[in-house]
Amino acid sequence: MLQTLRSKILFYLVLTSMIGILIVSVFIQYGFEESFHSYLDRNREKKIDRVITEIEKDYRKNGHFTSDPVFGLLHEHAMTDQLYFQLYDRYGKLQMDSSNIRGMLNSLGLTEPAAAGEEWHSKTYIIKVDEAIIGKLVAIYPEGLIDDEYTFIQTIQLYILAAVCLTIVLAIVFSMLFSKKLTSGLQRLSFAANELQQHNLNVRIPLKGLPTEVKHLAISFNDLAESLAKEAMLRKQFTGDLAHELRTPLATLRSQIEAFQDGIWEPTPQRLEASHEELMRLVRLVNEMEKLLAAENPQMKLEKIEMEAGSVLAALGEMFLPLFKEKGVRLHIEKSSSEELFEADKDKLMQILSNVLNNALKYTPAGKNVTISVVTAIGGYVGFSIQDEGAGMKDEDIPHIFERFYRGDKSRDRKTGGIGIGLSIVKALMDAHKGMIKVKSKLNKGTSITLWFPKKE
Repeated sequence: MLQTLRSKILFYLVLTSMIGILIVSVFIQYGFEESFHSYLDRNREKKIDRVITEIEKDYRKNGHFTSDPVFGLLHEHAMTDQLYFQLYDRYGKLQMDSSNIRGMLNSLGLTEPAAAGEEWHSKTYIIKVDEAIIGKLVAIYPEGLIDDEYTFIQTIQLYILAAVCLTIVLAIVFSMLFSKKLTSGLQRLSFAANELQQHNLNVRIPLKGLPTEVKHLAISFNDLAESLAKEAMLRKQFTGDLAHELRTPLATLRSQIEAFQDGIWEPTPQRLEASHEELMRLVRLVNEMEKLLAAENPQMKLEKIEMEAGSVLAALGEMFLPLFKEKGVRLHIEKSSSEELFEADKDKLMQILSNVLNNALKYTPAGKNVTISVVTAIGGYVGFSIQDEGAGMKDEDIPHIFERFYRGDKSRDRKTGGIGIGLSIVKALMDAHKGMIKVKSKLNKGTSITLWFPKKE
């Protein structure tokens, strides 16, 4: 019992509703009865005041007590309200008594006989005329409610009970509906999670009709499923790309070695050099894979030191100027007018900038320019901007260029010898530095990549 979330929600909703209904019904019942009794007491006092007023009025008129019209009024209250009176003069002599009417009514069966233990109350009122005491009036009435009043109270209690029962039924029904609606989103999430566990990466949770909290969870799940589907696609793409990259040098090496073995080729220095080039191509592929694994290692520790941006540009210039001259691409290094200090791991920093600069060199044709400069520090960051006049990228490719194994133009990448993980290494190392990357590019116009490094953590 109460093993599922829905059963627990339903139980506590119903329990809370029951407690609330019980408290409200008790307060309504108690409050109404108290108010009704107060109303009856006030009404009785008004009737007694009316009787006293009539007695005083009659006494002023006649100078003594008379039966008419006072006794008629006493008789009326005795017959209808079970309110009896005894009128005494100032000497204590009984002048009028309507209490004996109750016995007559009982004998005629017009009222219910007095119940055993029934209590009666009496209250005495002094009657004055012109500040002179002329007598006293004793009002006698039963404790509790009389017939019509009791019937009225019973009717109200019946309505309250009916309302309580109806409210309980509605509370149970709406609690069941609410608990079902609340848990339906979690059931969808559970079903989708099971589907994802069965490697159905296309499963998505419909967001319509979900509560806000569950909707946020569903959105996160959908994002996760989409990310996993994208990763699966990239893995498949990488497997195909890597297989293609490995197939060519392996096939070449195999044919050359078999030719050497069969005596078809003589192992001349030129042919051995060609075989060595294919072997080194395989080595470069493995090295790039190892670099990516190292960059994405969450336990990687950075040996940060304080560095100056201008010195970093000077070191890059010495490294890359010969390569740029060899291809015929002009490298422009714009020195900063002020000293910009920041903290970074020197080796990892040079690896980041080298990868981006190598990319710029690969995709920039001879006769074009590549510019590297220090961007003015903003918000506690120092930036390096690398701009080329190369092939550029399509807008739809820009959000994906740092994903592992992503290649917007496969044929172009094969010509340049890459396998699409150089920028993935850059992204991983920038994340380790808690840095930021901004990319702007136009197809056939060129690309600008800005790398922001924090001055202090």
